[in-house]
Parts: sequence; C-alpha cells; structure tokens
Amino acid sequence: MAREVPAGPAALAARGGTRAELARSLHDSRRDTLATFAACSRALPGLRVPQRAELNPPLWELGHIGWFQEYWVGRNAARAHGHRADPEAARAPARRTNADALYNSSRVPHATRWSLPLPDAAATQADLQAQLEQTLRCLEETPAGETLYFHRLALLHEDMHHEAALYMAQGLGVPIEDERWQARALPEPPPALDFAAGRWTLGTASPRGDAFAFDNEIGRLDMELPAGRIDAQVVRWAEYLPFVDDAGYTRRHLWSEEGWAWRASLERGAPRYLRRAGGAGAWQQWRHGRWQPLDLREAACHLSRHEAEAWCRWAGRRLPGEAEWERAALVRPDAFAWGEVWEWTGSPFAPYPGFEPHPYRDYSAPWFDGRPVLRGASFMTQPRMRHPRYRNFFAAHRDDVPAGFRSCALGEHDG
Repeated sequence: MAREVPAGPAALAARGGTRAELARSLHDSRRDTLATFAACSRALPGLRVPQRAELNPPLWELGHIGWFQEYWVGRNAARAHGHRADPEAARAPARRTNADALYNSSRVPHATRWSLPLPDAAATQADLQAQLEQTLRCLEETPAGETLYFHRLALLHEDMHHEAALYMAQGLGVPIEDERWQARALPEPPPALDFAAGRWTLGTASPRGDAFAFDNEIGRLDMELPAGRIDAQVVRWAEYLPFVDDAGYTRRHLWSEEGWAWRASLERGAPRYLRRAGGAGAWQQWRHGRWQPLDLREAACHLSRHEAEAWCRWAGRRLPGEAEWERAALVRPDAFAWGEVWEWTGSPFAPYPGFEPHPYRDYSAPWFDGRPVLRGASFMTQPRMRHPRYRNFFAAHRDDVPAGFRSCALGEHDG
C-alpha cells in the first residue's frame, strides 16, 4: 500500500526543495543554534556542565556542528557523488588546524570532551560563520542537476543537534523562552482509530535526483499487519498519572526485568522532572530552571520506554509497532495527531532489507543493536525534521529526550 507522504512544507523543502529554500533553511538553522547557545551562555557560568553520558559540553556541541558542515560539504571533494561518495576520500585541510582531533564524534571519545583544549566561544562562533559562508558558496557553485545530498545532511544534522541542545538545557535548568519550543495543551483523547488487517510496506526506494532520505529509511520491508486499534493522539499526563497514583512504580509485575532494574537503580518513583505538589492529585514540573504547576493536558513527556511499557501493562494496552504507527500516520493523516513528543514503539531499530550505509557511517549502522525505534517528532523538533518516515532511536532507559507514547488495544494473540 503506497500513499503520498503528508510531510509538512519545511520537511519537504529540507529533503528536496530548491537551492534558495535550502540556503534560507541553513541560515534559519544557524540562527536557532546560536540563540539556544546564547541562552546556555547566560545561564551556565563558564559554560560548565557536569560530565554525564547524556550531555556534551556546549562549546564542544557548537564546534562539532560547524566541523560536521565543513567536513562533509566544504572539505569534501567527493560530495558530487551524494550518498554514494567514498567517506574516506582525501579532504582539504580544516579551517582550524586541529579541528578533526577536537570535533570528530566518530573518533573523539565522549568522556574526553570535557578536557579538550577547545577554542573559546568567540573563536568558535567565528569558525561557525566562516563555515556557513563556505557552505553557501559551495551551494551557489554546485552545477545544476548535481546532488545537494551533503548540504541537506548538514542542515538536518544541525537541526538534530538543536533539539539535543534544547533537551540538554531542560536537564540543566536553562530557561528557553522561545514559544516555538514549548509543550502545548492537548484536547481530550479523540476516538481510537480502527484498521483492518492488511499488508504494509515499511521503507522507501532510494531517492532519485536531488531528493534526500536517511540510509535507515531506504529499503522495502513488507509486513502483514493484523486488525488493530490505535490511539489517535499520545497519552497525556491526565492519562499517565493515575498509573503513578496507583503505585505503578512499586508494582514489580508491571515492569520488564530490565525496566525494574532501571527503576530500582535510580530509585525512581515518578517520571523525571515531576514531583508531587502537596495536595491530592497536584503535581509540579521542573521547567526553565524552576518548579511550575503541571498542566495535565500536556503530553506525558521525558519518559523512558520502560515507563511506557509499564503503563501499557497497567492499562491493559501495548505499544504500537513502527509499521502500525506509520500506517496510521499515512493512511489517516486527518485523524492521527503526532508531533507532540517522540513516540516509543515496540519495534527494534534494525535495517530494512537492502540497507546500504551512507557515507556518514556512524549515523545508523552502529545502533542496530536492539534499541527501540521512536516515531514522530516532539515540541522541541525543528519542523524540517518532522517527517512521518523518519526513524529515531534511543536506548530504552533514556528519559532525558522529549519522548512519550501512544498505545494500541491488545489483540487476541497479545499477552
């Protein structure tokens, strides 16, 4: 079953729009990158952050974004070959002599990033400006008809890091006042959506011409899906917190073995960033560096997949597979609401048949390790990244990312 992909105009432009649209998007992405970095600079003395697996030093993040753009566009003599380019092709020297040793995430261990001799903020931003100007010159000089694959990759890579900067800011208590990156209240849950049994094909053919797709989206996986019923919107706090009030975090049988070990190791008795406010049913949320009243109408967010699975067992529900999620998003775009939070699915992140890694080898292939797929987008996601075929992937314990879930009715073969 094939359908037109109902992606928004920003996502379509990022993946296949004109050069003028791409140039505007590169400027817009950089403006947001710098605005969020400025917020961190104001709130974090010396831009110091604790050394944790879920964080990066803000100066390293900023330098890495510019390095990635320069490495794959400005220094990449093989960029005309697009996704078939040799990733090891010789490159021109970097603008900064030791840039590869500082910012290449494939070769710079995470734990060492706090002790690197990074340039200061002014020098890093000067590098960023020069790197963007180089990227735009390359865009203007690229012959008509030649692929802009690496320009699009660099754009979307920066957008991914912008979202990461936003949820790192959340964890560090940095106020982010821009209204675009705030959660919103959702309506009461609309009726669930029913689907008959049928075939669904995950994946897409390799893009033609100048169209872009990530390597893990390419390939064709035919699946026979049973009849099912899926929530039309994600679970809100109003639906999630009764599970907490019902001692859900202390009832061992609701949790997987891995999930129970995670909960116990953190002594977690409620979702991250939430606390009881004293009154019956009253909750507060840690946001913008302070505790605020929780709006129960917002999507339940910053949940691990362990928490999503435990809620589903408590409610007699289950997580959707990614094929069920995609079918609903593409067949019923009129009724299937998404984009509030990244949504945990019951599917492992795995290659589709025919998978071939693109030149940025570390994007997908190292993570085909059983971690789950997330679908959709969050309120922190740039509109350019909001595409219904996009596959996100995080380890099941991650609750720092803006992730939540929706659920499906149990079928006759579900436990």
